[in-house]
Amino acid sequence: LLYAVAMIAAGALLLVFSAVLAGETVWLERRGAGRMQARIGPNRVGPQGLLQFLADALKLLAKEDIIPRNADKMIFRLAPVVVFAGAFVGFAVIPFGYGLVVADMNVGLFLVLSLTSIEVVGVIMAGWASNSKWAVLGSMREVAQMVSYEMPLAISALAVVVLGGSLNLTDLVVQQSGGVWNLYVVRGPFAFLAFFVFGVSMLASLKLAPIDLPEAESELVAGFHTEYTGFRFAIFFLGEYAGMILFSLLAAILFLGGWDPGFPIALTEGWLRWAGFIVLMGKVFMLLFVMIWIRWSLPRYRVDKVMYLCYKVLLPWSIVCVVGVALQVLLASSLPWEGLSQWLMGK
Repeated sequence: LLYAVAMIAAGALLLVFSAVLAGETVWLERRGAGRMQARIGPNRVGPQGLLQFLADALKLLAKEDIIPRNADKMIFRLAPVVVFAGAFVGFAVIPFGYGLVVADMNVGLFLVLSLTSIEVVGVIMAGWASNSKWAVLGSMREVAQMVSYEMPLAISALAVVVLGGSLNLTDLVVQQSGGVWNLYVVRGPFAFLAFFVFGVSMLASLKLAPIDLPEAESELVAGFHTEYTGFRFAIFFLGEYAGMILFSLLAAILFLGGWDPGFPIALTEGWLRWAGFIVLMGKVFMLLFVMIWIRWSLPRYRVDKVMYLCYKVLLPWSIVCVVGVALQVLLASSLPWEGLSQWLMGK
């Protein structure tokens, strides 16, 4: 009973944390986009507009919840929950610091990548249940894009697994401790390339510009959530920004050392764990800023170009990364210099 209560409390804490952080990410994007376009952005509600997301949430909660007459009402109501759950549940296995994890699993990476695929089901449900041509087209594009880009995303992450020899996210961070030269992103050219393949695939999986075809406003109104209003509309956006945070956490853990500061200080005991949490969130916000920067700088890709990028560029290069890292580990074991050998093997 005590364990069940602890899990419920941890889940509630994660829900509040992810919702607040997603709301502040919305503020970060709106302010960042304003600066890039020589305007101010939200700056009235709270200091520098930090509470703007609360005002937006209250506005959406007060709006009328409209369901189209010919929609499948049960699936229409359920779809936003499924989309948000796909992003939210993955936080349970993310280590925010040494020991600061709800479920420290040996297959943590596999579980996160599997859970994020649930969003595809929710998007299909939303598009089909809406009984709208725009929503159906958006959901079809979503399926084509996300199912395609999941392959280079997972394969590029596998390069880190080959280096670290583990699917446990905590183990992968611990193996990168000791200095910036131990980060997986600098453990050879193939790991460096895998980081960029992972990053581009991440943008496509999150439906972020310039690869945001499922929500292409200029073509499909709003894509798969065209018919949604009020609270359910807010849940879709909350799920999108929670997904951005989740993938940023995953990229920081896999390639950038997670909570490790990049110099020989172990943030693994006592209050230092919370210092590690701050370090990790700093890396996450850096990645979020890069996503926002790209989103407001590049034009949208055509559908055929998006599929070409996946199958003709990213997928082959992700396979090259895994094979290259595997050969690197194999050859490093025979080197006479023990330090260099261990470094190349990801140890």
